[in-house]
Amino acid sequence: MILENERAAVCEYARRLTSDGLVVGTSGNVSARAGELVAVTPTGVDYAALTPADIPVVDLDGNPVDGSLKPTSELPMHLAVYTRAADPESAPVNAVVHTHSVHATAVSTLVTEVPPIHYMLAAIGPTARVAPYSTYGTTELADAMLEALADRRGCLLANHGTITYGDSLSSAYSRAQQLEWVCQVWLLARSAGTPGLLPPEEIEHVVEKLKGYGQR
Repeated sequence: MILENERAAVCEYARRLTSDGLVVGTSGNVSARAGELVAVTPTGVDYAALTPADIPVVDLDGNPVDGSLKPTSELPMHLAVYTRAADPESAPVNAVVHTHSVHATAVSTLVTEVPPIHYMLAAIGPTARVAPYSTYGTTELADAMLEALADRRGCLLANHGTITYGDSLSSAYSRAQQLEWVCQVWLLARSAGTPGLLPPEEIEHVVEKLKGYGQR
């Protein structure tokens, strides 16, 4: 089966989107790339019932390569990340995660940039921008997303959700979780008063520290 490992991983992380509360129903989507091919969640299918054979495979132009189901309606966003986004450290872009997570979506209606409430915002970059609203599944949304992603590994989509990427589904998914958590912290603090924020230079400092984080 073409992209057998990638299709299995897409199934796994699609189910995690639901179990971790980052989506409701069949909203949100994930994809994994290997070379010139992309495995991506299908549109309108219950993630709990997905099998690797259900995962469509397309090329980088969106042409179907394998699988009988239609890919997600957000395919233009996924392909735009693979073909036009650039990781700040020049790491390969092999996975994309799109969520409708509650707290990040709420924050996307309030600000144009996620406030630096916590240093883990640096998992995304110096800031996390909010892309202006465009209708889902459109090239306009993909273009707005790309502007917000400049020198970042993720962003919010106004009145919609989030998108993150990485060199693996594990890293892309972890960034989606971190972004949702930071947004939740900011909303909780804001509901109680005026949050103290970190200066931009501290976030930039942590961005550099994270480059050497973990086992190497």
